[in-house]
Amino acid sequence: MTKIVRAFPVLPGKEKAARVFAAELGGARRAETSAFFGQFGVKSESWHLQNTAQGAFVIVVTELAAPPGIQVQVQAQSYATAQGPFERWFKDSVRELCGVDPDAQPLGPPTETIFDWNGQ
Repeated sequence: MTKIVRAFPVLPGKEKAARVFAAELGGARRAETSAFFGQFGVKSESWHLQNTAQGAFVIVVTELAAPPGIQVQVQAQSYATAQGPFERWFKDSVRELCGVDPDAQPLGPPTETIFDWNGQ
């Protein structure tokens, strides 16, 4: 299993829209959301809104069924090229709220793990 963590900036004035988007994913569009994540091997995903001096960020934690490595890149490329109605709505919403283009950066802004503790 692979965990991916990224921070998406929330564009100024878009905090409420980000909350509405998240609520819609978990509410009225829950079945579509489940199918969407399932097709890309996502086992779980959580979003955490964090306000900082540099503005708001949504911290996204995704667990993929795939082991680390090439399979993650294959799934990311599959997501980047997906153009179905739900996929387009989802990616256009991310672009509008964060300024990040999921077609160009399917894994979101690049991150580097600098600490990972598992209790062992």
